[in-house]
Amino acid sequence: MPPSAQGVEDLRMRAIIGQFRDVNAVVYISTSGVYGDCGGDWVDESRTPAPLTDRAKRRLDAEQQLQSWAQTQNVRLVILRVPGIYGPGRLPIKRLQQAQPILDPALAPFSNRIHADDLATAVELALQQGHGIYNISDGTPDSMSRYFLLCAAHLGLPTPALMDWAQAEATFSPAMLSFYRESRRLNIEKARIELGFTPRYPSLLEGLAAC
Repeated sequence: MPPSAQGVEDLRMRAIIGQFRDVNAVVYISTSGVYGDCGGDWVDESRTPAPLTDRAKRRLDAEQQLQSWAQTQNVRLVILRVPGIYGPGRLPIKRLQQAQPILDPALAPFSNRIHADDLATAVELALQQGHGIYNISDGTPDSMSRYFLLCAAHLGLPTPALMDWAQAEATFSPAMLSFYRESRRLNIEKARIELGFTPRYPSLLEGLAAC
C-alpha cells in the first residue's frame, strides 16, 4: 500500500488500520530506504533506521503505526524492507529509449534489487511463518548504474552515456539524486534462516534473463 504522497507521516495507513477486522496476520512491504545512507556497509535488521527522504520517513511512520496496532491487537506482523523491484513490465525501458545519461559506474554507490517473482515468494513465506522485520533482496548488491547498463544490453538498446558527479547533480531529478546519494548492502541472512527464503534470481544476470 503506497504511503501518502507528501509529508513525513503516512496518513493512508492511519485510515486503513481502522478498517481492519478479524485479521490474524499482516505482511507490510516497506522500503530499505528507512536505513538511509549507510556508507556502503552491510546492513541487517538490527540497524537503527535513519531515513533521509520524506518518502522513506513516511514508510517508517507506517511501520511504527502497524507495530503499535499489532501489539495492542495481538496480531502477527511481518515487515519486509525491500529495495528496488524489477521484473517483466518493470524495466527502465522509457529512460533507456530516451538515451538519458547515467552516473559513471565507477562512482556509483551500492544499491540493491529484487525480482518481482522473488518478492512474491518472500511475501508468501512471510505470511506463512514470519514474525518481525526482514530485509528482502537478491543478496547481490550492485550499483544503479550497472543496473541501467545491464538492462540496456538485455533490451538491445543503446548504452547510456556516462557522467561524473558534477554533471549528475546538474542533470538528475531530485528523486534520482536521492537514490544515488544513499549506499548500503542488504544482509538477507535472517530471511534465509527464519523464512527459508532463497532467491530464484540471485543476481541481475539471472533476473534479467527471466524478464
